[in-house]
Amino acid sequence: MSEVSAIAISVAKPGYEEKLAEALEGLLAPTHKERGMLQYEMYRDVNEPRCFVFIERWQDNETFDAHCNSPHVEAYLRTTDGWVESNRIHVLKQGK
Repeated sequence: MSEVSAIAISVAKPGYEEKLAEALEGLLAPTHKERGMLQYEMYRDVNEPRCFVFIERWQDNETFDAHCNSPHVEAYLRTTDGWVESNRIHVLKQGK
């Protein structure tokens, strides 16, 4: 097993900033209960308040994939359809 990290960046469409912030905050509690979650923190860009960043660490790629396909992530995606200008996820491993 090899630990993986992820940086997830979501940018709200203009006017949807607070709705998206609330929906993203709703991911925190259920994700913190997931198997293999080592770190899951949400940040908001101080210079671009439409931009939200998650810093994540997972036990391995399997637990990260399980998170991405979890019921609460799927519900979030359905709820926020049309609110997000862009989503980007960088999955990282340490070293070369």
